[in-house]
Amino acid sequence: MWDNLTCWQAASVGEVVVVSCPELFHDVMSPEDGKVSRNCTEDGWSEPFPHYIDVCFFYDNTTKPETRDMYYASVKALYTVGYSTSLVSLTTAMVILCRFRKLHCTRNFIHMNLFVSFILRAISVFIKDGVLYAQEDSDHCFTHTVACKAVMVFFHYCVMSNYFWLFIEGLYLFTLLVETFFPERRYFYWYTIVGWGTPTICVTVWAVLRLHFNDTGCWDTNENTALWWVIKGPVVASIMINFVLFIGIIIILVQKLQSPDIGGNESSIYLRLARSTLLLIPLFGIHYTVFTFSPEEVSKKERLVFELGLGSFQGFVVAVLYCFLNGEVQSEIKR
Repeated sequence: MWDNLTCWQAASVGEVVVVSCPELFHDVMSPEDGKVSRNCTEDGWSEPFPHYIDVCFFYDNTTKPETRDMYYASVKALYTVGYSTSLVSLTTAMVILCRFRKLHCTRNFIHMNLFVSFILRAISVFIKDGVLYAQEDSDHCFTHTVACKAVMVFFHYCVMSNYFWLFIEGLYLFTLLVETFFPERRYFYWYTIVGWGTPTICVTVWAVLRLHFNDTGCWDTNENTALWWVIKGPVVASIMINFVLFIGIIIILVQKLQSPDIGGNESSIYLRLARSTLLLIPLFGIHYTVFTFSPEEVSKKERLVFELGLGSFQGFVVAVLYCFLNGEVQSEIKR
């Protein structure tokens, strides 16, 4: 049975079925954070207990369904605009960096891979929404096709790759500041393997385990939290490591700027790096770290808007910082 939020698999009379909160909220809460159950009776399914509102939603009991639906529609419209804006700006940035040969360097190649990861993430979101929510009255309980599951595998791969290329950006900047002699080409080879290879391995392992141990629905819900950690674990690790790298970058920049051995030109370079780094705080996953350690009183509504709404504009911010505001890029365009 599909109740417009969750698919309830067939059950025998007297059986109690427990499911996690809908996939929509897994960006702002872990699958184990909220559980809803129904009892299969002779007269049909009982009402969900506890109610979705109590364990999954951020609304109080006075919220009208019409208001709730309108809010969801607004959030979806917001992230649709965000991903569309990011997609256009990132594609433009890619064309610019590919067009001018003087911009072809290891640093920009890393930026381009980050752009591609954001582009793929936006595309995967649109594809996923198109498959799962093409029609409001579609019966999602019978969406078990291989194509549907492949879309979810592609979606998780794109999201995971995006996190890892954000991690690569932080790692590259940290290494650039620490290493005196930096063989960028050799490092770029390993960056590529980590950025695209690690998500490939993790998502493949998750898909195989999911196929053998939890092959239900379209793989858009995660009842088995242990399997979900195959994807979530590496992502959380990359975010935490990026947080440590960010602190290290700030410390190193301060030390270098205070050193009397630093010349004017080099100091200017470090200042530009510092400015870019401070602007890239949200791109290093720091905001996820803050939410991880924030009190439970922090509204789930705020998390939903921040993660799904504002998070969809990350690609646009990346394109602006790494391309459109880049002095080298502006010089090449003016020629």
